[in-house]
Amino acid sequence: MKITQLIYFVLFFLVLTSGTNGLYAQELEAYRMLPDEQIVLDGVSDEAFWEKVQVASGFKQQEPVPGNPASERTEVRIAYDEQNLYISAVFYDSEPDKIKAFQRRRDSPLDTDDKFVFILDTYNDQRSSFYFEINPLGLMGDGILRTGQGTSINRSWDGIWRAWVVQNADGWAAEIRIPFMTLNFDPKNDTWGINFLRTIRRKNEDVLWTGYERNQGINRPQDAGKLVGLNNHTQGIGVEAIPYGIVSQVRQRQDPEGEKQVEYQYNAGGEINYNISPNLKAGITLNTDFAETEVDDRQINLTRFPLFFPERRAFFLEGSNIFLFAPSSGPNPYFSRRIGLQEGRPIPIRHGGRLIGRIKNTDVGFLQVRTGAEGERPGENFTVGRVVQNISDESTVGVVYTRRDSDGDSLPVRQTLGADLSLSTSKFLGNKNLQMEAFFVGHTETFIGDESSLWDRSVRGGRINFPNQPWDAHVSYREFGVNYDPAVGFAPRVGFRRLQPTITYNPLWKESKLIRELSWQYYFEYLMEMDWRPATVNHRLRVLGLRFESGDIFQVRLDHNFEWLDRPFDILRDGQYVIQPGEYNNMGYILTASSAPFRKIGGTLQYSNIGFWTGTQANISADFFMRPIIGLNMTASWEHSRVRLAEGDFDTHIFRLVSGYDFSPWVSLNFNIQYDNVTNFVGTNTRFSWVIDPGNTFFVVYNHNWQRFMERFISIEDRTNVKLAYTFRF
Repeated sequence: MKITQLIYFVLFFLVLTSGTNGLYAQELEAYRMLPDEQIVLDGVSDEAFWEKVQVASGFKQQEPVPGNPASERTEVRIAYDEQNLYISAVFYDSEPDKIKAFQRRRDSPLDTDDKFVFILDTYNDQRSSFYFEINPLGLMGDGILRTGQGTSINRSWDGIWRAWVVQNADGWAAEIRIPFMTLNFDPKNDTWGINFLRTIRRKNEDVLWTGYERNQGINRPQDAGKLVGLNNHTQGIGVEAIPYGIVSQVRQRQDPEGEKQVEYQYNAGGEINYNISPNLKAGITLNTDFAETEVDDRQINLTRFPLFFPERRAFFLEGSNIFLFAPSSGPNPYFSRRIGLQEGRPIPIRHGGRLIGRIKNTDVGFLQVRTGAEGERPGENFTVGRVVQNISDESTVGVVYTRRDSDGDSLPVRQTLGADLSLSTSKFLGNKNLQMEAFFVGHTETFIGDESSLWDRSVRGGRINFPNQPWDAHVSYREFGVNYDPAVGFAPRVGFRRLQPTITYNPLWKESKLIRELSWQYYFEYLMEMDWRPATVNHRLRVLGLRFESGDIFQVRLDHNFEWLDRPFDILRDGQYVIQPGEYNNMGYILTASSAPFRKIGGTLQYSNIGFWTGTQANISADFFMRPIIGLNMTASWEHSRVRLAEGDFDTHIFRLVSGYDFSPWVSLNFNIQYDNVTNFVGTNTRFSWVIDPGNTFFVVYNHNWQRFMERFISIEDRTNVKLAYTFRF
């Protein structure tokens, strides 16, 4: 398609789909509290002024029957003063003794519990929002939600807010306080997007204030209502200081037969953030530390390509939604784990700066980080920039830029530049969702003397998405150049052209009292070398998926795989099992069964038996959970592969035990142990956290690692970190 044709198509799409979003949206008026009106935050909304506040009610089911009235009544009211937003929510329940509530720890998954979720689209742009959730035990969860070719929620964002929750004979109720300083917003705009969801877990019933159709929901700000009447609120001076202090004891053994060497370490640092405007926040960080970060889940790699591990560090997660770039297509021009980490081990971050927010209708993100030298690794400077411009009602166009500059003259300055276009509408054929995406990313030479072309150092592609119910479909095409290797990005596989359509049919079975939803899906992947030769071809057919009224799930899938191998592949990277070049065709099946997560005992069991190169691979993945009492959660996982090849046989195992007890929403103790028989490495992670007050946290983290030598496990390293982080706001 020529550039002029693309421009005409974009203009036609924007004209066709703009101008009517939110025309018939429900409205809720926020009540401005008078100076003499006080609120006692205890979960019980018995102050007189609440009687004057407009009520959001009339919730409707999204499940089990979209559009039906909710089986239990819900009432939500919103008030505010100069510095805070207050939410009063009452959840009536005709059987209060059957309310489900297991979780207490912040951000724990709430697919086990009754819950209340609300979103605040503070820019009223139908593209992003703040996401909040609570349960009847006072658990608080939050994140940053962003839409595009799908929806992402950055749940590692921990805003400073507070919820007070009570259970009583009528059900349960909550009062919530959110400081305006926790939010970004346009003070000139007195209208925000807002929506509410309540889950009645024992009935597997989801009810919403608005946007209750199956192709809508709480995760779509496009379908939210409007919160009106906001004015004369402030963020104060807008300065936030978060200093920390940390004390560590490290004991390491260099020789399996030697003694451990003990070292004590002391460090301090922190962040200073300033709200340049209610829309835009700047911050600096010194001696950035991630001692409290949870460890990565262990993985065994039986593929030809590197594994992806998600980011867990809070500094890089804040504002990460702005840096998302064509996430459904995976070009990953910016991957934050390339900064301050090498093979999972930390590299000291000396200082950094960050700018996150919005200027008018443009989202901006900027990151500058300096890492210190580590062994033979030089110090480096990293720069990341992202700009996303809103166009039409739901569409965006954006650019991303990264720069990596290593000390010394052994490597050139490596730069990456990309552009992406996302066109979306909720009004296709009246009320259907339709999304289109196009992107291009290229980078400079990766080493001195690199003579590859820009075409070989770039990726490009597009995607059309029809995310609706019961029909859901998409088709994507992408090309990854043979030398694509962004210096601050991640590309597990390069040198290919890939066509990938998928179609899914998920009808509700309204006549059945046993089965709620049926599901069928066909997934096709046709991946070629750059000379158009087929390299990987996958057919995946979900023969049947069943989601029961109880919440239990069962699925059956058939797979066919073709692989063309152009060079020997050493499966375990140790020379034992080497697959020779050639063509390989394999077939198999996958069975999956999952119990409803609200049960006290349950889990997920998956069994697959699929051809694997010159033989077969049988996999068992089992996750079993147990919640004997409120606050105690235990999960045991086993991942087993039984590989039988012409070159030989081997088995792999990963064992993982995660347990935790939450004394309250503010105090928790968690334990994680992992072992695999490929590295013969055992690791434990124990974390005690005490949230003294939102934003002020005390951590004790103990990590202990063992390595197997000569049929016995030897302790090679243990580390204890004690950290206190405090937040001061002005």
